Amino acid sequence: MTTLHFYGKPGCKGNQRQLDQLAALHVPVEVHDLRAEAWTAERLLQFLEPLPVAEWFNPTAPRVASGEIRPQELGADEALELLLAEPLLTRRPLLQRGERFLVGFEAAQVDSLLELPAGSIGSGLEGCACGKHG
Repeated sequence: MTTLHFYGKPGCKGNQRQLDQLAALHVPVEVHDLRAEAWTAERLLQFLEPLPVAEWFNPTAPRVASGEIRPQELGADEALELLLAEPLLTRRPLLQRGERFLVGFEAAQVDSLLELPAGSIGSGLEGCACGKHG
């Protein structure tokens, strides 16, 4: 199986649950710190472009959750500028397998990305698993 590149936040309990699920399925994973990557607009858009701009953002990021940033009111250029400046605003994880890209960890989409039988990835793994956000 082709290696899955997993861009997340070290220490994030939600990302750890997702990685644990992948390990249980023997999926080869290379983990990357979302904050440490040298993101460019072009590279980030490979993940984000299929989605509406509002879905590019982590809804539990403090600046989003507080209403300081309102993703639904942003254009693509302004949103991309914010995400490049502050990667933790990005919905995570970002997943790449070969030339296929995915944002988030919705079970059916991850099954498809990994070419696993439907239902292989358990439900309830999308979203934050703790009281702290960002």
